[in-house]
Amino acid sequence: MIEQSVPSLSPGETRLPVRPGAGRFLILAVVFICAACGLVYELELVALASYLIGDSVTQASVVLSVMVFAMGVGSLLAKRLRCRAAFGFGLLEAALALLGGSSALVLYASFVWMGESRYVLVGFSLGIGILIGAEIPLLMTLIQRVSRQDAEGTVADLFAADYVGALVGGLAFPFLLLPWLGQLTGALLTGAVNAVAGGALVLWVFGRDLTRRSRWVLLTVNVLVLTVLATAAVLVDDFERVARRAVYGDQVRVALSTAEQEVVVTGDRDGPLELYLDGRLRVSARDEYRYHEALVHPAMRGPHARVLILGGGDGLAAREVLRYGDVRSVTVVDLDPEFVRLARTDPALAALNGHVYDDPRMRTVAADAFTWLRGAQGVHEGAYDVVVSDLPNPGITPSTKLYSEEFYGLATRVLADGGRLAVHAGSPMAEPHLYWTVDATLRAAGFSTSPYRATGRPSGFAAGPDRVTGGKPAVRDWGFELAGLGTRPRLGLAADAPRLRSLAMPTLLAGVRGVEGTRMKGLPASTLMHPRYGG
Repeated sequence: MIEQSVPSLSPGETRLPVRPGAGRFLILAVVFICAACGLVYELELVALASYLIGDSVTQASVVLSVMVFAMGVGSLLAKRLRCRAAFGFGLLEAALALLGGSSALVLYASFVWMGESRYVLVGFSLGIGILIGAEIPLLMTLIQRVSRQDAEGTVADLFAADYVGALVGGLAFPFLLLPWLGQLTGALLTGAVNAVAGGALVLWVFGRDLTRRSRWVLLTVNVLVLTVLATAAVLVDDFERVARRAVYGDQVRVALSTAEQEVVVTGDRDGPLELYLDGRLRVSARDEYRYHEALVHPAMRGPHARVLILGGGDGLAAREVLRYGDVRSVTVVDLDPEFVRLARTDPALAALNGHVYDDPRMRTVAADAFTWLRGAQGVHEGAYDVVVSDLPNPGITPSTKLYSEEFYGLATRVLADGGRLAVHAGSPMAEPHLYWTVDATLRAAGFSTSPYRATGRPSGFAAGPDRVTGGKPAVRDWGFELAGLGTRPRLGLAADAPRLRSLAMPTLLAGVRGVEGTRMKGLPASTLMHPRYGG
């Protein structure tokens, strides 16, 4: 059995290597560091779960609620360790460093090789929460050993250090750890800092209160934890390459983590190009033309000299627009400039989009589509004959605002008289509620709509463009809305339409009939304050 540390001593009897004031400062400093590390673990779980599972609101709710519950459990369990608080705190911090530091790596591994990470997410949230909840009671006991300050003042100091540490951890995660180190390495480094802070406090400040055996146990445990974390950090690049091949296959050509998303391009001489954004298949060279022809060409019937594309940084919607010789200008507003740069410079992707970014009629803007439209009033009023909304499905939470009544209201400002808005609205067959909510939202914003769909193959791009696993119906179609202000726009093709590979009038009419069979009436519009799209 592990020997217990010496029983608690009164403040005047504590054997410290530093003065009581310095000991108090060191404890508060460790509270600060542990709070920062704890919040980083929490944000790591939320961010990675949102990326792997989708629906960031649900994942954040699960992680936060389970962690808060577990912290209460941890506080109760900590009462059993108060008689040997220093030794207990040392072991607790080592366990927290190992669990929190490895959480992102294990969560990603479970998604890659097991195909499921929800239960792992809950397990880590529960375990980390219990350990975080046990910290404050033990630290309260330790600080009372070195300080004669009243209990109320001690509690205030502890919580102040805890809250400030949480602030620093919360800011460090998105602005330092994530962009500089990535999720996996960032979590491993945080675990190492956590282990060093907790181990140093106990072994240095309270080492004289521990038995020799207890000191060796804590030292050995912390060295082992740091060794595991360091080894994982050294091998993390190899792990990511192996995991990426397991997810995307052996033909990964480009893997790019931008400030906005993870971009993966697969395919070589033996396979067609496929483009994944945040793990979701967005483009397959086998059949992307079905989607982009159906999205763009019905909207080009009528004046189309000036075209605005919201999203579409891959350049494929612009490729279809620029097939019309009388188009004078195309503006692409995409949030991710690195993705646009890749679409311009990657040989295979540039060949697929027809090198549209070399066309002098093209203009790109790196901005959020909602923010850009909001600032367009008075500058771009009535500037565009056609607006193409080539955005991820509204069921993906960050995109919800781009399918809101307010967003479509902003779009009305930039449309010229008689202009048309084309919207990718999800699959009417697999998710009719989502699709018809888009229709209801457009109509609430003042548009008249013509719904239609296009079909594709049950593999490749036809499984997307927002392919998400988890038991959802297989997506074999794409739904679109052609919207106009005032008169309902008629579906058809322009007289000067180029030769198309998949789209013709019979196809369009069949798409109208197919979508009407899924119609859901009486759905409310989605707004910023009341989003109606499920995950």
